[in-house]
Amino acid sequence: MKIEIFGKEQCPFCVQAITLAEQLEESTYTYKKLGNDFTREELFEQFPTARTFPQIKINGEVVGSFANFKEFIKDKI
Repeated sequence: MKIEIFGKEQCPFCVQAITLAEQLEESTYTYKKLGNDFTREELFEQFPTARTFPQIKINGEVVGSFANFKEFIKDKI
């Protein structure tokens, strides 16, 4: 499973998403930070309905927020 986490500085849910991603076996993750790796415009191109950070993709498909990610992987930890 390939996980992409789009986050920002001082974001506790971003840290929690990274922690969960690290716990998953047979998965890799990348963390992309607002301002360094993407702009707000680029974020909204990929996640048009995004209102919170982080925003997450798994295997190229939009999962959404940290809560969505947590629900998506609950059976995999």
